[in-house]
Amino acid sequence: MKLIPAIQAQHADLTGWRRDIHAHPELGFDEHRTAELVATKLTEFGIEVHRGVGKTGVVGVLRVGNSHRSIGLRADMDALPILEANKFDHRSRHDGRMHACGHDGHTTMLLGAARHLAETRGFDGTVNFIFQPAEEGLGGASAMIEDRLFERFPCDTVFGMHNRPGLPVGKFSIRPGAMMAGGAYFDIAVTGKGAHGARPESGIDSVLVAAHIATAIQSIVSRNVKPTDTAVLSITQIHGGDAYNVIPQTAALRGTARAFQRDTLKLIEANMARIAAGVAAGFGATAETDFRVIFAPLVNDATETDFIADTAAELVGAENVNRNGNVVMASEDFSFMLEKKPGAYIQIGNGDGEGACEVHNPSYDFNDAILPLGASLFVRLAEKKLARMAG
Repeated sequence: MKLIPAIQAQHADLTGWRRDIHAHPELGFDEHRTAELVATKLTEFGIEVHRGVGKTGVVGVLRVGNSHRSIGLRADMDALPILEANKFDHRSRHDGRMHACGHDGHTTMLLGAARHLAETRGFDGTVNFIFQPAEEGLGGASAMIEDRLFERFPCDTVFGMHNRPGLPVGKFSIRPGAMMAGGAYFDIAVTGKGAHGARPESGIDSVLVAAHIATAIQSIVSRNVKPTDTAVLSITQIHGGDAYNVIPQTAALRGTARAFQRDTLKLIEANMARIAAGVAAGFGATAETDFRVIFAPLVNDATETDFIADTAAELVGAENVNRNGNVVMASEDFSFMLEKKPGAYIQIGNGDGEGACEVHNPSYDFNDAILPLGASLFVRLAEKKLARMAG
């Protein structure tokens, strides 16, 4: 691998930063310590710092030369509400909170890139280092955009990166077009008529209605979505009742839907509301559906996909960059930034050896070995996109 030597020499620093962030995880929009650490480091590097962008987000701005060209490099900062199972020294100090998705590593890689670019200044233009809060379903990207992210910090292009357990260290994966699914959460509130469990004829059983709705809406993917489109609908919760001998008046279903096109999510929403209301009416009950798009489909710009893939290949070799990687049914709210600006999102191998468990697992840990590689890729993206003109 052709890593940047100066970043390799700072590997111990990067590891220390990453493990400190891992030990002090913070949930979405509560990343106060993490944001302050990021802002303090950027200030030490001589980078202009803007705090509180999208509530707890941080943006660092580094301008070199006279060019009006600009690039955005983004990392996420938030942790998950998971009780960590690991026993190593840098495990979470806060029970019930854990960096189980590698955002501690993403933040560290971007900090490493920021330090190197501030020291070398080998480009002409502006680099915006975007440290985003609340990626895990709370709308951090949208919050930054609504806070005029791209008006205040113009970006011609924007790039992001995420670790991929099971993909060997030194390899990258990406694909043009739709790469990660858009995601929605839904709640279906069923209202029947409460009754004694021994006298069902005097009530309308909300649990029975919920069960029929749960079965019926599974037909949406199989009978309403085109077979050539990919979608999934999962009911993950059913709630109703508090006693053995009471037919509850209300019940609720909750879950998630995923698809690679916004129109498919709209189709799922419309059919879910229609089926739920119709099934409930057949039993004399009512059903109200609340369907919320939490993540847009993540769509990589074809030109920028080639650019980031070419840049990664210069670091690890063309044979180690998969340009036609698998689509992913999981979601990522960097997608909202890609709806506003051309760019791309790439997966970096987190390792495939022992302990390379999946993200969102209580035994997960980011692989510190890839910190210099991710930081080097961020640096090269900025240097190549904002290359100094000859003459």
